[in-house]
Amino acid sequence: MSNKEIILSIRDLYVNFYTYAGVVKAINGVNLDIYKGEVFGLVGETGCGKSVTSRAITRLIPPPGRIEKGEILYKRNSEYVDLLKLPEDEIRKIRGDEISYIFQDPTSSLDPLYTSGYQIAETMVVHDRAEWNEAWKKAVELLKETLIPDPESRVKNYPHEMSGGMRQRIVISIALSNDPKLLIADEPTTNVDVTVQAELMDLLRELQRKKGTTILLITHHMGLIAEMTDRVGVMYAGNLVEIAPVDEIFAEPLHPYTKGLLAAVPNPLQKIDKLVPIKGSVPNLIYPPSGCRFHPRCPFAMPICKEKRPPRIEIKPGHYVECWLYAEEVKKKGES
Repeated sequence: MSNKEIILSIRDLYVNFYTYAGVVKAINGVNLDIYKGEVFGLVGETGCGKSVTSRAITRLIPPPGRIEKGEILYKRNSEYVDLLKLPEDEIRKIRGDEISYIFQDPTSSLDPLYTSGYQIAETMVVHDRAEWNEAWKKAVELLKETLIPDPESRVKNYPHEMSGGMRQRIVISIALSNDPKLLIADEPTTNVDVTVQAELMDLLRELQRKKGTTILLITHHMGLIAEMTDRVGVMYAGNLVEIAPVDEIFAEPLHPYTKGLLAAVPNPLQKIDKLVPIKGSVPNLIYPPSGCRFHPRCPFAMPICKEKRPPRIEIKPGHYVECWLYAEEVKKKGES
């Protein structure tokens, strides 16, 4: 058990989407603790539930989605509050202020009717962080920090007058404007080139170092995970199948899905004739597989994998895995 302070604790979270085709069981009992001041990485294939989990934190699940059950405990003013039970006016005070987001699609995140400067300043004014004049000056400073050239002019531009990369940096500026305690960065470098990506990651790392901001980084980019994070959670088909310190994930992955993910990433230091793909495809979550959701694609699947969901097992301090392979190992050790 870690003695670090937990800033956010997700407990037994279930999220469904009610579509014409059927009920999509998107999040299937996720449990996760995020520690104050850390960078926690969430990885997995597209559609595995990373973004849905992050949006559920402040109840941003759009219709036809619904949070079915669970607790999301957030440490606020030295006490834990369940964000799923707060009145709407209270959760709105937290969104964009104490907990802010960098969404991966800047075009849909920005209002085309308002200038970039207005949208950054408005976030501060709405949460009573500054008056308009002060907020506008800080908006210019934020554009400088996010490496937008000629910020004094750009602050007056509308989103359509900017490139995709610039729009993404506006979204980042909005997220940083109120010095959030928890910053949720959902694919924050999607629309920027490699050079700007490195600069923006340096900016987030500096923010975390100087102000102790906690960051939840959602990505499928294993390079960013290796460079940026302290701990990593691996998601598959709505389940959080492995959690570990970042060094252990790369050096000693346990879950067959985690091993498959890492085997599919090219290593520039080695000559590889052929990448090893994970066989099969992501399951239809209207009709998810029984038991362990990875068992149809798992080379180590056993009969029990098809029947029961595996328990979460702590293999070593801070390294958790949901897999019957390790449940059997623990059982054998107990019997010996």
